[in-house]
Amino acid sequence: MYLIFKTIISALIIVVVSEIAKRYTWTAALIVSLPLTSLLAFVWLYWDTKDTQKIIELSYSTIIMTIPSFVFFIVLPISLKFKP
Repeated sequence: MYLIFKTIISALIIVVVSEIAKRYTWTAALIVSLPLTSLLAFVWLYWDTKDTQKIIELSYSTIIMTIPSFVFFIVLPISLKFKP
C-alpha cells in the first residue's frame, strides 16, 4: 500500500506539471526546476530508513549528477532545432 501511495504522489506531480506546461511553459518550468524529485526522494528514503547518513549521501550524489543534467538541458533544445 505504501509503494502505491508513493507512486501516486510522484506521478501526480508529473501529470500536473505536464498539464500546466500545455498552457504556461514558464510556470511549468519553474515547478520542474524546483528540486521536487529530490525532495520526494529524500522524504521517501528517510521515511523508509530513518537514516540521515543515506540522505546526506544521496544529496552529495545529486549535486555531482547535476553536471550531466546541465549538459542535457543545453544539448536537447539545440538538437531539437536540427530535427528533420
